[in-house]
Amino acid sequence: MREPDELDDAAEQIAALLDGIVRRQRRASREGFGENVTHGQFRVLRTLDHAAEPIRLSELAARLGIVPRSATSVVDDLEAAGLVARHPDPHDRRATLVDLTTNGRQILTTLREKRRDVMVSQLSRLSPSEQQTLAHLLGRLAEE
Repeated sequence: MREPDELDDAAEQIAALLDGIVRRQRRASREGFGENVTHGQFRVLRTLDHAAEPIRLSELAARLGIVPRSATSVVDDLEAAGLVARHPDPHDRRATLVDLTTNGRQILTTLREKRRDVMVSQLSRLSPSEQQTLAHLLGRLAEE
């Protein structure tokens, strides 16, 4: 059994390695891409894409785990870039629905492809067996 200090060191090392991998992936996925989409904006685009229909700003904020004012700011920027559109809610005149535009869907597809390509490149350093082990271990860590 490892000592507590060794566990803390391992946890710190793993956290730093994961942070580095994620930073590299984010940077590379935006490389050469004309639009400067932040990670927060990517999360909004992805959340809207997973929604079955346009959603209210308050629902978007809840799904992202952020305050509605923050969601409004991100949506403002994405709307100005032509990536999302606001529409009045037909069931509640006080509410606004948000949805992806065609351009927003295209950019999201491009970002996802770049992100996948970066991960494929990183994983190519591992054997198929190591990739399966990594996926298994990450899956266990991701369990709630």
